Amino acid sequence: MTRATTVRAVLAAAVLLVSVLITLTMSPRLGLDLQGGTRMVLQAQDSDTAKADRESTDRTLEVLRRRIDSLGVTEPVLTRSGEDRIIVELPDVQDPRKAADVIGKTAQLTFHAVRGAGEAAGDGKGLTLRDEQGRELALGPVALSGAGVKEASASFDAQQGAGWTVSLDFHKDAGRDWTRLTGEAACHPVQDERRRVAIVLDKRVISSPQVSPTVSCGSGLPSGSTQITGSFSADEARELALLIEGGALPVPVEIVEQRTVGPTLGAAAIDASARAALIGAAATALFIIVIYRLFGALAAVALAAYGVISYAALVALGVTLTLPGLAGFVLAIGMAVDANVLVFERAREEYAGRPGKSLRAALAAGFKGAWTAVADSNVTTLIAAGLLFFLGSGPVKGFGVTLAIGVLASMFSALVVARALTEIAAHSRFVADYRGVNGIAIPGRVRTWLTRRDPQPMRSPRRWLTVSAVLVAVAVAGVLVRGVDLGVEFTGGRLVEYSTSRPVDVETARTALAGAGFEDAEVTTAGAGDISVRTRELDNDGEHALRAALAAEGGETTKVRDELIGPSLGDELRRNALIALAIAVCVQLAYLAIRFRWTFAVASVGALVHDVIILIGVFAWLGRTVDGIFLAALLTVIGYSVNDSVVVFDRVRELWARARRTPLAEVANRAVLQTVPRTVNTGMGALFILTALAVLGGDSLEDFALALLIGIIVGTYSSVMTAVPAALLLERAGKVPPPARTQAPRARQRAGRRDPHDNGARV
Repeated sequence: MTRATTVRAVLAAAVLLVSVLITLTMSPRLGLDLQGGTRMVLQAQDSDTAKADRESTDRTLEVLRRRIDSLGVTEPVLTRSGEDRIIVELPDVQDPRKAADVIGKTAQLTFHAVRGAGEAAGDGKGLTLRDEQGRELALGPVALSGAGVKEASASFDAQQGAGWTVSLDFHKDAGRDWTRLTGEAACHPVQDERRRVAIVLDKRVISSPQVSPTVSCGSGLPSGSTQITGSFSADEARELALLIEGGALPVPVEIVEQRTVGPTLGAAAIDASARAALIGAAATALFIIVIYRLFGALAAVALAAYGVISYAALVALGVTLTLPGLAGFVLAIGMAVDANVLVFERAREEYAGRPGKSLRAALAAGFKGAWTAVADSNVTTLIAAGLLFFLGSGPVKGFGVTLAIGVLASMFSALVVARALTEIAAHSRFVADYRGVNGIAIPGRVRTWLTRRDPQPMRSPRRWLTVSAVLVAVAVAGVLVRGVDLGVEFTGGRLVEYSTSRPVDVETARTALAGAGFEDAEVTTAGAGDISVRTRELDNDGEHALRAALAAEGGETTKVRDELIGPSLGDELRRNALIALAIAVCVQLAYLAIRFRWTFAVASVGALVHDVIILIGVFAWLGRTVDGIFLAALLTVIGYSVNDSVVVFDRVRELWARARRTPLAEVANRAVLQTVPRTVNTGMGALFILTALAVLGGDSLEDFALALLIGIIVGTYSSVMTAVPAALLLERAGKVPPPARTQAPRARQRAGRRDPHDNGARV
């Protein structure tokens, strides 16, 4: 065993050991769509006195943190997003009405002297408001603000018969202001309006008590504390104390996005994804074992190692695992097979093309020859993952992180773990001598069939481009005829799913909601008998009334999922989706132009656009919803499509550089035939996983898996039958000279130099 193999084996064992320890000792951080709860996105607004910038948003976040901590929510998460947005995650909170009421209130608490009936309040220094009984009060300017309150608490005053009250303790300086304010009010006669002090919350008088007759003029209340009375209920008193204790928001906030997921939906999604992962991974492992025999079994072991390593990386980095992220983790299992397939197919070529070459030499050449294709294809997927992270939001961002970690872990498992295992096995004489055991010495059925038939698919490139054009036309017709059903993320509005104890058909539910005043609600079925309701505008109180109307027909009604997107955010997300697609295309074009030729880059991007249009068209024909999860699938398809094109064009570049005078069509034909086994085997590995996700992943992942299934099938076709023919036509039109001749490895330049693994064969 060589020193390099030993190093790889030790490194693989160390990483696996650490990964197993992390897996056994640390728990994953689940997103709200998996553990249940409410997620809100708040938009800071400009006020009369402050601008919604980064500084004011940070101060607002701290005030909200104090308020939410007082609510008693377990492990809330508050983060600023951009300049003026705050993301609030409340685990296990299923009814967001109370949280939204507390969060959304500005809570500007002020104390005012009350002016007499003949005094004007419109002089710019005061205001006129109605008191608790509805009478107009002319108030003086702000004498004391809520910032001076040190502590606020709700209590029940049984002795004085005041009911629930809120007691306030002031800071030292504010206490002096309170003494001065009450001292000035005490200078007026008892029962005089001017002897009252008005306590105002968000421009509403919540209490306006008279100063006690026992207080003399100018002395005021010296205690630095007071009590707010106002016929409060227990909840109202506690909420008021909470708002005052938390402090006033520096700027008002508006809820632009709100999502609520029931805990049962999250648990079902985890179970379904776990089943899909196990069955899909088992099917993929069985497939590569059948194709590559012993080396396939070793690749399956490396695949299991990939699963442990990537999961441990997610846990160790504290990545929040969301539902799309979980799907990305499962998908990356299928994509992890790609690097192994590239290496094994290249090793098969080396073994079959050079009689007398040893198994170890063929394997080493396979790893070396596949390196550029592995690197380029994984870089394109990382670009797609980066775009998902930087341009996506919420769960889509989590999917991008999971996909990126999966790509890096898959490269490690293929180039370190799998290589160490296969090199150790290749040193065995039994493995090297018996072709039916190692899996590399046999050509494979696809390669054998291609060798026997020797098809010429690139003889008529215009024929394949015509087929692609027809497919695109059908897809565009679907968009024009059926239209694209944009989800609430892109249109704004509210989407709520309910589970009822008694079955309720759509018409009955629609009639019940219309009778409750929701005539414009779109009612459909969701999953196994659940009801989905979509409306343009619906606040939390309206959602409560909507649920009550459904409960009248369906019995006990449980909210399964709730998504609220403000119209301004919907416009922004729709705009960002288009920007993400445009940037994805431009970045892939630039990368491919640098790594290959501009003709190859343009052809690959043309195939990519072809895949995007067809995928959107199929969803239009099927009437499926296009939402943020679909966008995640679409950007993943872009990465996968370019991945396939890179593998083909990498082989075209290699073969053409060796035979510069050979017609490009002939070179392209050979490259396509040589890479077809890899394309078929990799595609099958991914299809096993995605089929398992589509069938077993539940309703939450059905559209996501379907989009990826369609995208991978179309992408596999277009990378060969669209990208390559387009490149041939561009090369003919541009008359670009062929690439420079590649330098042969030194071992091939020196006659008589022996390969230590070749049993004496000259190279």
